Amino acid sequence: MLKGEKNRYFVDLHVHIGRSESNQPVKVTASRDLTFANIARECQIRKGINIVGIVDCASPRVMEDITAMLQSGEMEELRDGGLRYHDTVTVILGSEIECKEKNGCLSHQIAYFPYFADISKFSNTMSKMVTNLNLSSQNSRITAQDFFDIVDNLGGIVIPAHVFTPHKSVFGSCAANLGEIFTTSTLKKIPAIELGLSADTFLADCLPELSDFTFLSNSDAHSLPKIGREYNIIQMKRPSFKELLMALKRESGRKVIANYGLDPKLGKYNRTFCNECSSTAFGFPPIFICEKCDSKKVTRGVLDRIIELSEGRESSSPSHRPPYYHQVALDFVPGIGKKTKEKLFHHFGTEMNILHKTTFQELSQVVGPKIAADIVLARSGELPLLPGGGGRYGKVIKQ
Repeated sequence: MLKGEKNRYFVDLHVHIGRSESNQPVKVTASRDLTFANIARECQIRKGINIVGIVDCASPRVMEDITAMLQSGEMEELRDGGLRYHDTVTVILGSEIECKEKNGCLSHQIAYFPYFADISKFSNTMSKMVTNLNLSSQNSRITAQDFFDIVDNLGGIVIPAHVFTPHKSVFGSCAANLGEIFTTSTLKKIPAIELGLSADTFLADCLPELSDFTFLSNSDAHSLPKIGREYNIIQMKRPSFKELLMALKRESGRKVIANYGLDPKLGKYNRTFCNECSSTAFGFPPIFICEKCDSKKVTRGVLDRIIELSEGRESSSPSHRPPYYHQVALDFVPGIGKKTKEKLFHHFGTEMNILHKTTFQELSQVVGPKIAADIVLARSGELPLLPGGGGRYGKVIKQ
């Protein structure tokens, strides 16, 4: 929680599990260190994340780990939903599933549930629809609408994941608008959408149909250090599922009051990328033919896709939209390696402390004026950047 800011919490709702405690794979592209327990500890000790959504909790292997932590007393289930770890971190139980539309396109959707019993029922239901429920983000062979109906009947909520990325997302690979995938009544029950690393509020608000949705900026972390590279500050009375849902719906004063995320240029899919000559588009978007070799074999960039969908509309944010702050995570800052990070954590505690609370003078005394200056520029989004594309992250340009 922010010091001096009552009832404001750091929230990252998209973190994957790489392995179970028995060393069995869950997310095969994620780090082995990403276990359920390690995520909770990392949020508490290093990251300063108050509420974390773990999106592989329907895996039977993960459910065994959760059960063990509940039985040992390390975690307790909250009356208003969520699991509390050492009375410091609230875990929201989630499951990311790959849905398949009738036209063959794929999108990732995330279900969140208040109670362990709910996600247990969901796991049992989905076991009949996927090849291997133990593994993350399995293709469910059902549409996103059918997925929503299952989750809604079990008391959960659905949030479309990283909606603009070129692979397996609503806008990136499936549809030109949400109404092509969900019914009108369903859209009224979806409280938020996840922007993804290559998008921000300014870009997303080029699409008027998104004006009623709360925007979430989450990390989609595949390793412990990536937790919190994008996050939200949410105002609510207490860290629970019930309060979180009220905040996403903007009810009774609960709300997202700030989104923090990478400048879209740092995302892996910011601009269109040529799969033939490996060049990244640099001209005015949208560009879907390589500017260097004229190839049409490209991976569409998020910026290019949003400009295409916007049909020339300018960005216009609704009055409820909170500010979006471009912030470079510590891993992207030049000169900050493992030893320097350990030094920073030793002196200042969590990454949230380093990015939000330390002064230039305090940082200088620990890591010197050059790195301190870059951290200050990183927190204000002022470091010069080279755009990413085609699955390659953008970079901070060394000065």
